[in-house]
Amino acid sequence: MIVRIPSVLRSYSRGSEMVEIAAPATLGAAVDALDARFPGLRFRIVDEQRAVRPHIKLFVDGALSRDLAAPIPGARELMIVGALSGG
Repeated sequence: MIVRIPSVLRSYSRGSEMVEIAAPATLGAAVDALDARFPGLRFRIVDEQRAVRPHIKLFVDGALSRDLAAPIPGARELMIVGALSGG
């Protein structure tokens, strides 16, 4: 699976814009695989209650998903989008 990482999180992925991970069974497993490769990245995506943080959007093959338990076998792409905030 290809994972696209937004610029706001690239400091946690050693600057990688796109990485490949083994095909995960669930969306949460994909996030866990990213965290195994880039420790600390998961905390920027998922909060302490195991929910996707409000400013993060996850798109699996173009479809928005916020359910980490969602099965995604055969998915080809996970795109992480981070909202910018400020004033």
